[in-house]
Amino acid sequence: MTKNLHQTYLGLGSNQGDREAQITRAIELIRERVGQVLRQSSLIETTPWGFTSGNKFLNGAILCETELTPRQLLEVTKQIERELGRRHKGGAYRDRCIDIDILLYDDYHIDTPDLQIPHPHMNERDFVMIPLNEIKPR
Repeated sequence: MTKNLHQTYLGLGSNQGDREAQITRAIELIRERVGQVLRQSSLIETTPWGFTSGNKFLNGAILCETELTPRQLLEVTKQIERELGRRHKGGAYRDRCIDIDILLYDDYHIDTPDLQIPHPHMNERDFVMIPLNEIKPR
């Protein structure tokens, strides 16, 4: 039986604690629970978007191959965020130890209250587009 593999681009960010270690650990957990990481961008340091904080972000992007559906992927990434100490996703923007966003999933278009693919604000955010463009073919 052939497995149905999908390509998904995920954005990662952290502006609390050991930012690089948080992102590295998130990628390890993604590799274990989501699927093979095919490409990984370099990390860039950015100022917070949508709120004020003295803590700068590290941001990056990865390309994964997965058997998970978009909904399963959302649940797995939320669980990884919780395990790494993330609290209160949603609502106002704030400092966070880890943030994992589903940017793209194959050529799917999904628009539900809790899941939007492509990510609705990614084109407005250099901290998403710079790492994404580094690893995504044009």
